[in-house]
Amino acid sequence: MNFLWPEFLWLLAALPLLVLLYIWLMRRKKKMALRYASLSIVKEAMGGAQSFKRHIPPLLFLLALAAMLAAAARPVAVVTLPSNQQTIILAMDVSGSMRATDVQPNRLVAAQNAAKSFLAELPRHVKVGIVAFAGSAQVAQLPTTNREDLVTAIDRFQLQRATATGNAIVISLATLFPDAGIDLQTLQMGRERQRGVAIDGEKKEKKEFQPVAPGSYTSAAIIMLTDGQRTTGVDPIDAAKMAAERGVRVYTVGIGTVDGETIGFEGWSMRVRLDEETLKAIAQKTDAEYFYAGTAHDLKKVYDTLSSKLTVEKKETEISALFAMTAAVLALLSAGLSLLWFNRIL
Repeated sequence: MNFLWPEFLWLLAALPLLVLLYIWLMRRKKKMALRYASLSIVKEAMGGAQSFKRHIPPLLFLLALAAMLAAAARPVAVVTLPSNQQTIILAMDVSGSMRATDVQPNRLVAAQNAAKSFLAELPRHVKVGIVAFAGSAQVAQLPTTNREDLVTAIDRFQLQRATATGNAIVISLATLFPDAGIDLQTLQMGRERQRGVAIDGEKKEKKEFQPVAPGSYTSAAIIMLTDGQRTTGVDPIDAAKMAAERGVRVYTVGIGTVDGETIGFEGWSMRVRLDEETLKAIAQKTDAEYFYAGTAHDLKKVYDTLSSKLTVEKKETEISALFAMTAAVLALLSAGLSLLWFNRIL
């Protein structure tokens, strides 16, 4: 725990002085009590059943003062709070290699089932969009809170050829920022400009883009699941850089065989290898994480982990109010016990 105004903690040094003052007052009270002839008064002053009780209210009040001084120093602690993540884009690979059966019943069905389970675990207020990608990438479902529409979109996946992981990230970003002018065709042609895009010889001005720190955009995230290497489209590292500059985290999930496998698809065969190096680089560049899922069970565990990561987060939060509330409770308890036992406050 840290303090924003630690200089106020020096005031805690005054508490021992209050303890010494209390002890001096108690001794002075005993000396004065000895001057009275009444034995009952002397017993009250010197001890008896009430001797222990009389110290409890002052002790509670001392603790209340300590809590108030700590609150004044503005304590800060790392606490787990509900995330303000409002939109999640699921970018899912639907290339032909997803028919491989090394993940039962096959990679695509396992991915579909895990995605549906993930949707069921998310809070209902979180919007989810779905991007399906193979040789191209397209929005299968715009961000929505309607889980039925999302499940329907997942069930409609059709396998296609090639793998364009970079395109999936770009389309996901364009979905999250529809007014940012993110254009996949322009990127593929290598004509991206920070201030504008040339069209038919003319320059159309766009609002100047200011990069932000990776991972700083906490209102959205991208989860990309794939089982193969990029074979076409935008370089995924360049796409990851775009996401990082916009503060969007891209969590990557690798499914299938790391060493590679030869599978058949529509009368021809192809060698499929999971490009973990690139997936890890994408996650690292965007301040996210990479997960490997070798089985359907592993894949479900990955999505469970992502669900917990995206719905709660640890934040450094000021907890002055907690200390102030504690001080108030202790002060009220001190006064209440003093009135109950001695008919006076302290």
